Amino acid sequence: MGILSEQEGDPVAVENAAGRSRILLVCEHASRVLPERLGTLGLSAEALESHIAWDPGALAVSRMMAKSLDATLIYQRFSRLAYDCNRPPESPGAMPETSEIYPVPGNADLSEAARLERAEALYFPFRDRIASLVRQRIAEGRAPILVTVHSFTPVYFGRERPVEIGILHDADSRLADLVLESAGRSALYATRRNEPYGPEDGVTHTLQVHGLANGLLNVMIEVRNDLIRDDTSQGVMADYLTGLLLESVPPSQAY
Repeated sequence: MGILSEQEGDPVAVENAAGRSRILLVCEHASRVLPERLGTLGLSAEALESHIAWDPGALAVSRMMAKSLDATLIYQRFSRLAYDCNRPPESPGAMPETSEIYPVPGNADLSEAARLERAEALYFPFRDRIASLVRQRIAEGRAPILVTVHSFTPVYFGRERPVEIGILHDADSRLADLVLESAGRSALYATRRNEPYGPEDGVTHTLQVHGLANGLLNVMIEVRNDLIRDDTSQGVMADYLTGLLLESVPPSQAY
């Protein structure tokens, strides 16, 4: 018996698969749903609703951006506490034993077999779906522009985070440079490079595997989650981020 039941379906969701835009949106931490077989992982309802289980608001913003851009969106349907799809299987953070201040009892002392079972159920299908779409688009002569969308908590380990939007990159900063330049012209939000996380924190796995490995323009966007708590604020942020991307990617390359 696998981690997911037949009733729980595919761990990967693809929306607007035929989108015209070359921009490919990815949301690794879209959901706080845990596979039924894993129960609550020993966590309280409060913890399972918090940022440790998912990126609140990230999927909603991604969907709005996908609609505005006519872009394809790929997201993971299960919580990053079961498997963080922005981490490789060998990373301790893929199935964290502790997330910020919360111990995760159901992830403690997992055997190699248990870790592999989760990776095979959640990570590899997600990775392979993105890779397949990237290969298809490249073969069609419209190499995608990879944009991953995340949110982060305003207070982490008791410390407030003044940054409002983070523009993250790994070794290839081409798109991030343009987005930061565009954000600097408006100054609507406190926007920083590689904050509140950076490559040294292991958060650029998706960019590395699908962006850098294929020579694609790529960027990771982090939004402080108090700025995207409801439909209205999510719409405002989605419009802003869509505008940044369209200013940063020449029209001849966006479609």
